[in-house]
Amino acid sequence: MCDQDRMIVRAVKEGHIDQFAKLIACYEGRLRHFIKQYLTAYHMHDMVDDLLQETFLKAYHHIHDFRDDEAQFSTWLYTIAKNTVLSELRRSYHQDLAYDDQLLARRPAPEKQPEQSAVLKETAQYVQDAIQTLPERQRACVVLREYEELDYKDIASRLGLSVSSVKSLLFRARQSLRQKLEPYVLEKTPEGADT
Repeated sequence: MCDQDRMIVRAVKEGHIDQFAKLIACYEGRLRHFIKQYLTAYHMHDMVDDLLQETFLKAYHHIHDFRDDEAQFSTWLYTIAKNTVLSELRRSYHQDLAYDDQLLARRPAPEKQPEQSAVLKETAQYVQDAIQTLPERQRACVVLREYEELDYKDIASRLGLSVSSVKSLLFRARQSLRQKLEPYVLEKTPEGADT
């Protein structure tokens, strides 16, 4: 998180538009990863950069609406990113589609290969698939905790939740992931290995 967000935002509001590039530089990588996590289940990787750019454009055009004395810039920016992605998903798949369940069911299972690197890649894909089936708020908490490595307080701030809600959502998400991944883990355990 940029330490000087508030100062940069105020500078942009005062007309120093070149300062917005500092915010882009600070958040671009993490925001790209955040957006990519949402799009993985829908095979829309080619949209990541477009939605990232759209997020920054919306933030720039609405920077005067942001109340820096009431909220953190990162929370506001991640909310714009999430809403931008969800709007695109609705546009692409229509609201009556059950995103996670139906789209996931249509995908073929990854091929199993004997090489260790292929097994690792396959395992990562199973984990990604399992994460994508979580309800939206659970998925967001898992992504921010496990991939962004944020603490509970920062996750709560970004998602507009209480810390106890974040802990509860993560607990339920981990239980669900354990249940979804257990058959795969058992299947991959060599015979005779300690379990």
